[in-house]
Amino acid sequence: EDPIAHFKEVAIAMTKEEKENETFEFYASGNEEMSTETDDMKNIGFTALSKIYHELGIHKFLINRERGMKSKFPLNNMLKLLVYERILNPGSKLAAYENRNHYLENFNFEERALYRSFKTFAKHKETLLRDIHENVSMKYGRDTSNVFYDVTNYYFHTEEENELIKKGMSKDRKAKPIIQMGLLLDNAGLPMTYKLFSGNTTDFETLLPMLSEVKENYNLKRVIVVADKGLNSGENKAYNIIKGDGYIFSRSIRGTKANKEIKDYVLDETDYRRIGEDFKIKSRIYPTTIWVTNQEDKKVKVSIDEKHVVFYSEKYARRTQHKRQEAIAKAIALINSPSRYIKAENYGALKYIVGMSVNKETGEILRDKTANIPTLNEALIAEEQKYDGYYSIVTSELNMSDEEIVETYQGLWKIEESFKVTKSTLETRPVWVWTKDSIEAHFLSCFLSLLILRILEMKTERKYSIEKIVNSLSKANVCLLERNQYKAVYYDEILKDIDECVGTALKRKYLKLSQIKDMIAETK
Repeated sequence: EDPIAHFKEVAIAMTKEEKENETFEFYASGNEEMSTETDDMKNIGFTALSKIYHELGIHKFLINRERGMKSKFPLNNMLKLLVYERILNPGSKLAAYENRNHYLENFNFEERALYRSFKTFAKHKETLLRDIHENVSMKYGRDTSNVFYDVTNYYFHTEEENELIKKGMSKDRKAKPIIQMGLLLDNAGLPMTYKLFSGNTTDFETLLPMLSEVKENYNLKRVIVVADKGLNSGENKAYNIIKGDGYIFSRSIRGTKANKEIKDYVLDETDYRRIGEDFKIKSRIYPTTIWVTNQEDKKVKVSIDEKHVVFYSEKYARRTQHKRQEAIAKAIALINSPSRYIKAENYGALKYIVGMSVNKETGEILRDKTANIPTLNEALIAEEQKYDGYYSIVTSELNMSDEEIVETYQGLWKIEESFKVTKSTLETRPVWVWTKDSIEAHFLSCFLSLLILRILEMKTERKYSIEKIVNSLSKANVCLLERNQYKAVYYDEILKDIDECVGTALKRKYLKLSQIKDMIAETK
């Protein structure tokens, strides 16, 4: 009906086919030498990251902000560089800038401009995260029936403290100033948002500020918050109940934090249901007293009904026993040779020793003068062994089945694994920046990197770990042959799957610069 439009499409297809089948030749002289500034290797693996970056609409958001600025910063290109480098070659912001020529992208801006952009990224962070959330919901779907929340901390390469950077309970045992980060994932394990807290903030104090902001800004309906025992407090339970939401928290059954009634219920064989040979479970609806702060800012007791679920897993028992045996072995080594003590490496071993402690400020080993010689705490070991394999969960969801509660709680590994990715693959710590704006910009680039990798992992049907995906993308390079002609140097099964799932063209062996630029343009 429209021959002109038809043959335009035919011409475009023919041109594309001709470009793909185009041959070229080059000549090399055996006497030709390189200059000392030669660096002819370029990465094209970032095109997979670019595809998702643009699907999330980050470029549109930042380009719109660029238009309203007096100083014309290329915000979009700056953040792209920070994200690509955080994934493929994590390091300092200076290192990211120095590596900008490893990509055939328009990263033509001054170093000082990059640092000045941090203030703008910090200013628009919350709005950007909400915009990304809406795009994730539209393009990939967003299941918020259960949200997983946890807190971790990242240490700084400094001894000084400020409003955000404080000394606190470091999960890395580095005795350095830290910052707390609360991270929220949806039911599929995709990051939703995050919030930073000062390093001396306790874990359970972070949940209420996070949830109040998320409920208001992300238009969420009823959600069930899944978190570990560090978030299990009366205030957090009360907040969820008042807001019409729910919670699934783990609960301690060891040590002084668990009362005798809870311990007796766990060990009482009555009402357990066997599921196979290695698993048993039981539950009860039980009135529970919690402490909450009333309108007069006073702590008062409130009684609520909770469902208590207890289960036993033989696999969990073996893992617990193995970890304790490792700690006991370290304890024995400490008893035999206290001078070998290194706090970060032997954390947890001291609790199994009677007559020995450590000075928390200096790390110095202290001997109990009332004891003759340090010995293993056999009573503590025997007490802990009673509860090997047992796990306890409390929840507001009285009508949810025991199995569904356990299955939902076990999804918490998604957030634990996300923290592992940020600390290992993305090398989020140690943090080298110092000001509030630069800290916000740093964690924003890390969060976006995590989200992009999670989506890429989802697109490839979770066949590969994030570490393997990053390793392959970082090897997807091209080398300049001559006169804007390149040869690709690496391809594997992971890149093949990325090509098929994301729509990239990393399999091309020989490319002209124009073809590479076309390939990059197709990801935008």
